[in-house]
Amino acid sequence: MQTALIAVLGLASLFIGLILMLILPGIKAYSWMILALGVVLLVASFIIEFRRVRGALVSRRGKFGTSTTIMVSIFIGIILLVNAISIGNYHRFDFTGLAQFTLTSQTKDVLAELETPVDVLCFFTPDNPVREYAKNLLTEYEYYTNQLSVEEIDPEIYPDRARHYGVTDMAASYGTVVFESTKGQRSVYGPQIVVEVEHAFTSAILEVTGTIQKKVYFLTGHGESSVLSDYSSAREGLLDNLFQVETLDLFNTPDIPEDCAVLIIPGPTKSMTSDELVILNNYLKNNGALMVLVNPNPPQEVKQLLSSWGVEIEDGTVIDPTSYAAPGMENLLITSLRNFLGLRNIYFPGATAIIPQPSYEPQLVPDTTPPEFIWINENTRIEMYSLVRSSADSWLEKNFNPDEEPEFNEGVDLEPPLNISFLISAPPEDEAQEESMENIQGPRLIVIGDSDFASNKHFFNGNNSDLFLNSVNLLTAGTELISIDRKVLQTRGLIVGPEEVRFLNISSIGLLPIIILVIGGIIWWRRR
Repeated sequence: MQTALIAVLGLASLFIGLILMLILPGIKAYSWMILALGVVLLVASFIIEFRRVRGALVSRRGKFGTSTTIMVSIFIGIILLVNAISIGNYHRFDFTGLAQFTLTSQTKDVLAELETPVDVLCFFTPDNPVREYAKNLLTEYEYYTNQLSVEEIDPEIYPDRARHYGVTDMAASYGTVVFESTKGQRSVYGPQIVVEVEHAFTSAILEVTGTIQKKVYFLTGHGESSVLSDYSSAREGLLDNLFQVETLDLFNTPDIPEDCAVLIIPGPTKSMTSDELVILNNYLKNNGALMVLVNPNPPQEVKQLLSSWGVEIEDGTVIDPTSYAAPGMENLLITSLRNFLGLRNIYFPGATAIIPQPSYEPQLVPDTTPPEFIWINENTRIEMYSLVRSSADSWLEKNFNPDEEPEFNEGVDLEPPLNISFLISAPPEDEAQEESMENIQGPRLIVIGDSDFASNKHFFNGNNSDLFLNSVNLLTAGTELISIDRKVLQTRGLIVGPEEVRFLNISSIGLLPIIILVIGGIIWWRRR
């Protein structure tokens, strides 16, 4: 009886020691002492009753119980071993449809390279609706770096600290997150967190650690598409890839800012002044990067700007009877075999052709599949790479009418091959600079014969978003492709070609009646 009591006390000590270790980790030493006491009591009871225990173990029932105990112990040991390994080596899976608990690859790269410690002070009241989202997002950030120190502060309890960091009563009611390091300080407010998602936090980290973000400007004042409304999806894509986005009006700012990494002209419909053309040309000559998105029949001044860089734009719309998307042949569908970036499908809802001047001769780039061409002028030293081209059956319809069936008119319409986009590059104007700096880039220009492909309506159709964002990257960072991660619901349209249209028409007319007839025939046969 005394031996049984010792064994029970030993088991109770083990149980109490485990509970204390889980609930009160601060007294871990005492927990280990209680566990050790439990082990000693169990061992003592085993020694005292060794003969009885030995007899129980060698019996038939004892052998069965012993084998079962060993199997259970091995199973529990494996589980404990796996959990011990997972403490230092873990991977988190996000099964949500929008990956709302996963950071973008760009933010992960920033956090992985973060070397400067950053203090993150979250000023939220307990009932603030943004509080939980901001906390969860910052928890994700902490998984990828040990340089962040996050602290939550209630501005109503600690108003002195809130005032110290410039958090006013209004800012406190919305919620404010302050990023601070030895190099600077930046505040992010609640509404900004809701609108810009993680970009607000990542850009703040870049700013307070002294990292300069590349800035993309959209030209305005000539009927261009608005980056805030027509191009808001493209703007969000640029923000996700850690670009800053601004607008530029050359009438009010008669110069291009020095921090401009890329200037985009999205589908101008009105004329430019001669002074503006001079500013744009000088910007390019000073190693600038320009993207011009033109629609069929653009203003004459835009043609003049591009003509000085080796390409011409004739009036008309490209028609492709073999590679188009419904409803008309002017809606070009470009496959991976006809674009430099290898994108599966690019959709242009009406495009014009970019035509190299006769003084530029095409040369086949060696070892390229499919064949790629480069147009070179030895005098100007300008090189032009074809990024997107239509099929061999396409043509440029000079007098396109969407209400009429397009038809090629020899001697009037322009024959293929037709290029929809070019990357134009030139060496730096300063020869000494070119020789002394190997990484210097000269003027870079991308011309795309359509602006609607990057609008909100078509940005997520096919690989249009990849074409736009990778084109920006070609102008800023060479030929390395960038990955695009978005945690917002993307509305993608269904792009169907001529074969798919025929199938839908035939199936919608005849497929359902045929299925009903077959089912009816089977039922009649079984009941016959």
